[in-house]
Amino acid sequence: MASKKPAVSSAAPPPAALLSQLWTNYRAETGVRLQLVDAYMVFLLLTGILQFVHVVLVGTFPYNAFISGFASTVGAFVFAAALRVQTNPKNRQGRDFSPERAFADFIFCNLVLFLAVTNFIG
Repeated sequence: MASKKPAVSSAAPPPAALLSQLWTNYRAETGVRLQLVDAYMVFLLLTGILQFVHVVLVGTFPYNAFISGFASTVGAFVFAAALRVQTNPKNRQGRDFSPERAFADFIFCNLVLFLAVTNFIG
């Protein structure tokens, strides 16, 4: 005869409560500089989504413009993610570079990216 498992009566909290707790912890434990980088990353994500939706709805007539715009959005997002990792104090395990150096690298890489994208447009 199979044994029956007792019913567990722990109800999961609603998703709204989980999101509220996540947002509260994020605001309390994340520094202002990292929140600014996160806001920039959200902006880049929304810009990339908007570009993709535009291509799906309208078409890719100036194909170089779409590729350049989308590549610059993805590249800037990747550089912003690298900046966030480098400037997060919790990620400093034996590394001896300053946040100012990380920001200078971010600016330099974006300049090179945007020059390449502008050159690709024609």
